[in-house]
Amino acid sequence: MTTIKPTNIKILNDKDNIMDRPFLVKDKVRGVGKNGRSFLSLLIGDNSGHIDARIWERVDEISELFEVGDIITVKGQVQVYLNRKQIIIHKLEKPDQSGYSKDDFVINDIPVDAHAIFAELLSIVNEIQTPYIKQIITECVQDVEIKAQLLKAPAAKTIHHAKRGGLIEHIVSICKLMKMMALQYDHLNYDLLVFGAIFHDLGKIWELEINREQIQYTHKGRLLGHMQLACELIDKKSQRILGFPEDLKEILKHIVLSHHGKLEFGSPVRPYIMEAFVVASIDELDSKMDTLFSFFKNERETGEPWSRYNEHFDRYFYIENLKGRWI
Repeated sequence: MTTIKPTNIKILNDKDNIMDRPFLVKDKVRGVGKNGRSFLSLLIGDNSGHIDARIWERVDEISELFEVGDIITVKGQVQVYLNRKQIIIHKLEKPDQSGYSKDDFVINDIPVDAHAIFAELLSIVNEIQTPYIKQIITECVQDVEIKAQLLKAPAAKTIHHAKRGGLIEHIVSICKLMKMMALQYDHLNYDLLVFGAIFHDLGKIWELEINREQIQYTHKGRLLGHMQLACELIDKKSQRILGFPEDLKEILKHIVLSHHGKLEFGSPVRPYIMEAFVVASIDELDSKMDTLFSFFKNERETGEPWSRYNEHFDRYFYIENLKGRWI
């Protein structure tokens, strides 16, 4: 393996020359300028951060050379545009990938302590007052197969909590928010809120898998989807609980099936009870906050006050850390 000396992206200045420097491609988008000219917009980086890059020449030809996740070497020059640094690439090559370790290009992240979060989850479940809801959740999270999958499952393929242990992190985060919601709105059924927090994405332990550190959809996941898989789990576990109310089972399924909030977002039904509405709303909030946290964290590595354009949220963000700033 080639030993890579980390490139300190933060100290690059306007008009600095970049000579055969290796970077990991983190994003790749084809665009069209105001003059109708095609270009490639890249996000490239290493373990010191990342920087925007543009390719204006031979766009079609160069675009075929590489994909997101590849190591590339570039020649070019740093340019400041709209108060943000970018590299104008004059030459790009894709070297032999075996000569590099991608670990040398990744900003080290804090791993999820899934076992500690699972212990938090059990304490939350223990607070549930409704016997049937408490039992069906306990039967599931203590199931040997489910627990093993839950400790390592991601919550999504991309966008939010898309990492090993991301699902249980997402679940417990929502559970904590549900406690706040129930305290503020005391007419809500807290036990249903906790059920929704845990079960809304639980089917993802079968929908997604991590193969060679890449998150992929399973065969079952593509055919059925996580909501259907969670409803099958509700049927399976509730049948083993003596006297499990049929109307409660219908409510639990409704919470799962409606948690995307809108038909156009993938739910077969919209939320028709307050608890389902809250589950859908808090799921969306927690997902977006994790997406923003990751985006801000990465963007701050550039040292710039404003982010690049975020297509998901359709805006630029001011990314200075404001926590405690005026205390």
